[in-house]
Amino acid sequence: MKMGTPLFQMRRLIERHQVRVYSSNYTLYGDMSRRVHDILAALAPASEEYSIDESFLRLDGIDDVAGHARHIRHTVRQWTGIPVSIGIGPTKVLAKVANHIAKKQPQHGGVFMLPADYDVCLAAFAVADLWGIGPRYAAMLERHGLQTALDLKQAPDAFIRQKMTVVGHRLLHELRGVSCLSLEEIESQRKSICCSRSFGRGVTELAELSEAVCSYLCRATEKLRRRQLAASYLSVFIRTNQFNADPKYSGGRGATVSPASNNTLTLNRLAQQLLVHCYKKGFRYWKAGVLLEGLVPVDCVQGDLFQAADSSRQKALMQAWDRVNQRFGRDTLQLAGQGLQPRWQMRREMLSPRFTTCWEELPCVKA
Repeated sequence: MKMGTPLFQMRRLIERHQVRVYSSNYTLYGDMSRRVHDILAALAPASEEYSIDESFLRLDGIDDVAGHARHIRHTVRQWTGIPVSIGIGPTKVLAKVANHIAKKQPQHGGVFMLPADYDVCLAAFAVADLWGIGPRYAAMLERHGLQTALDLKQAPDAFIRQKMTVVGHRLLHELRGVSCLSLEEIESQRKSICCSRSFGRGVTELAELSEAVCSYLCRATEKLRRRQLAASYLSVFIRTNQFNADPKYSGGRGATVSPASNNTLTLNRLAQQLLVHCYKKGFRYWKAGVLLEGLVPVDCVQGDLFQAADSSRQKALMQAWDRVNQRFGRDTLQLAGQGLQPRWQMRREMLSPRFTTCWEELPCVKA
């Protein structure tokens, strides 16, 4: 089973093994991720939040590194209930190798530190499992007889640079214990923000697609303002279901936003115009989304001679909007274009409770 496999393809396996299935709970995921990352940052001299479920930590200056890693793992489990695996190595790539071993080999108790002579670990590690090696690179390396991470570590520099460019050359040095990927303690500026969802049923009418695009645009612009960014390019896309027998269509349109903006009202007007241009009748759409690109800090927005920038009143309106929704809950204030009772929203009948962010869904304990 691969990540992202459609549920209907796994029905027999689910029934055979009585697997419990839950709907996506983004609110719970995001909150628990923040809690785990906060714990990791507090227990390490420096940290980099790499993804929603992964961090890199710098542990230099700590005498018993493996012991401290076990303390981190215990603390995260005790405070959040989430089990984590920790791999320790001299570089990011080697730390990822160690993490893979910690996760796959239970005898290590979730923590594994690469030994000084770690070639024996690399010899048993498939090159296709290395961080940064995708299917194409894996197939190419295997064709040239490089089956393991150790084979790659011992490969000629000139060959790797020719076949995998400078990215592969950095990976080669990382495997040899030379750090080429520094810890990013300050979050790098986002290059784009995308918000898209699959619908709970096929959508044929432009009005319903309009509600969905409006909702996704509101989410995306909230993220923009939270990061103090503005977008200079906006794209809208819609697509049909690739897994059923319905006619297939995928459409998208984009336009420049000048001057760059994070105003929901301004960007939604443009998004609705783009949607009209990419919509076609006669199709059942199952997904839509918006993509904001060309992101710049709000205090560095380039002016436009022919278009007025967002006024101070518009900026104050967006600030008030965000404050209300942060205090009283998402969509306390929303655009009428989002719809009052949207029927297109994804099916979430098997949604788990949002224990950590919703008073009404707190677990009840009766003595």
